[in-house]
Amino acid sequence: MFELNNQVKVLKKFSERIIIGILFFLFGFCILIVRLWYLQVSLYEGLSEKADNNRIAVVPMPPKRGSVFDRNGEILACSNCVYTLEMSSVKADKLESLFKELEPAIKISENNKRRIARQVIEYGRYKPIIIRNKLNEFEVSWFASHAFKFPELKIKSRWIREYPYCYEVSHVVGYIGRISDNDFRILDDSKIANYRGSQLIGKKGIEKTWETTLHGYTGFKEVEVTAAGKPVRILKSVDPIPGKDIFLSIDIGLQKTIYNAFASKKGAVVAIDPNTGEILALVSVPSFDPNLFIDGIDKNSWDSLNNSHDYPLINRALYGTYPIGSVYKPFVALAALELGKRSSNDKIMDPGYFECGGQKFRNPGSIAHGLVDMYKAIVVSSDTYFYSLGLDIGVDELHDFIKQFGFGQKLDIDLDGEKQGILPSTEWKRKKYSNKKMQKWYLGDTISLMVGQGYNSFTLLQLAQGLTVLANNGLYRKPHLVYKTKSPTLENEERIFYEPLHQVPLNYDNVSFIKSAMKDVINYGTAKNAFLRAPYSVAGKTGTAQVFSLRGSKYNAKFIDEKLRDHALFMGFAPSDNPKIAVAIIVENGGWGSKEAAPIARKIFDYWLLNNN
Repeated sequence: MFELNNQVKVLKKFSERIIIGILFFLFGFCILIVRLWYLQVSLYEGLSEKADNNRIAVVPMPPKRGSVFDRNGEILACSNCVYTLEMSSVKADKLESLFKELEPAIKISENNKRRIARQVIEYGRYKPIIIRNKLNEFEVSWFASHAFKFPELKIKSRWIREYPYCYEVSHVVGYIGRISDNDFRILDDSKIANYRGSQLIGKKGIEKTWETTLHGYTGFKEVEVTAAGKPVRILKSVDPIPGKDIFLSIDIGLQKTIYNAFASKKGAVVAIDPNTGEILALVSVPSFDPNLFIDGIDKNSWDSLNNSHDYPLINRALYGTYPIGSVYKPFVALAALELGKRSSNDKIMDPGYFECGGQKFRNPGSIAHGLVDMYKAIVVSSDTYFYSLGLDIGVDELHDFIKQFGFGQKLDIDLDGEKQGILPSTEWKRKKYSNKKMQKWYLGDTISLMVGQGYNSFTLLQLAQGLTVLANNGLYRKPHLVYKTKSPTLENEERIFYEPLHQVPLNYDNVSFIKSAMKDVINYGTAKNAFLRAPYSVAGKTGTAQVFSLRGSKYNAKFIDEKLRDHALFMGFAPSDNPKIAVAIIVENGGWGSKEAAPIARKIFDYWLLNNN
């Protein structure tokens, strides 16, 4: 009986344990069901998207960059599809052996070797580095048959930028270069996505200022890949939209004519169509080869450009500021007439110098011109006459009048790097100097301004623009380089027009008088030799600008360091009665404008008025 009771108890405990076990099992199963429901229903969309992301790779497709043309359709910058050899995961000490293995078929220049060595250090292990651009068919086929020897190399097709005219237009077109962290910081957040897959961006010139238009829009491919990352199939594709082509107003033939005319000299030229404001030529010499910058310039090439005392990277037409010497005189004479400070018939005696406050301001070479009126003063370039105007015209009156022509201010041209220059006034001097004594404006300061010296400091673009306004009888048009864009896919053109910004209020008789005097500068004055027997009429003015003060001593170029010699200048427009082109020229440390700058102007006018048309 006792044993029976024990068995009953054991069975009862066993049954309880079975029930508890089943309850635990059911509880765990319920938790599993809830968890599965949570994963499959609640988190379905998020987890599904993650799974898709793991098997779908989004591959950006960079667009073809738009081309840059001159006004006649000559290519100044273009993008061509080429085969390139790219490298990843190579240590610096292995480069020489790699180059030797490639040498039987694929030659690599010393410049490229230096660039690659630098980029291996800068880019790290996995960022691809271009070994060679523009592989030909033989090089591609050779590499394909030897690819097993080079697991770290691969051939890719890519767009590469080319600049056919290396030196003639480099300061206008500019160049592209690898996108830097600073470039990404400058880009708007909305534009960063458009540069996925792109390695290059405009760095200088039109390439930079018209970057958005030239770049285009990035496309993409959604590619299904295996766990190892190998592509299986393309799920979706959106083609990139090529950048627009840009047509500049410059003429490459005129650019080449000017560039060759300078030979080994330094300086700049700006030529403008007075009827439209289109810039026909903008040359700065010496220049540089923009092709060096496309895949990253090597150290030796960069040092030779950046450390050169001739500063080839500087756009002298926009960034250089100069005293402009006697080419300023027509504007000063016009100011005297318009402000009623002096009649064109008023005469003074020019003994070769002007004396004021016990100081003598001399003509070049102390040449005496005798009795001169305004007309003769412009033709023979009498400094004494214009010095005397300093007693009549106040500096602030001159400032306000001259400013209307574009001097001393940025002209908002479609290029980067433009300087403001200095158009002096009493207010400017007060802001410039903190010393009270230096803030004071003296009569001698005004006298120097009358002949384009003193505190005057203008860009050559400002001089060309001021001349254009004068040629247009006061009509002010915005100077610009881009006159048309064109979509390569839609084949539609967009012309860019600029309405005149304002009219400088000028008396027509006064303007005609100044132009007439400028015509006789060419016919009988300082520029007559340069334009001898020219079959067209020119109105112009030569100029010679001092780089440093002689302090009363005699100027002799032979005994002065070249960098301290006078600048040679010329400005002029032709034909004088119906201007088609206005030109401003500076030859740095060239000496006399009539001997160095005016002959260059003759070649420019001959090309544009005779050969070109």
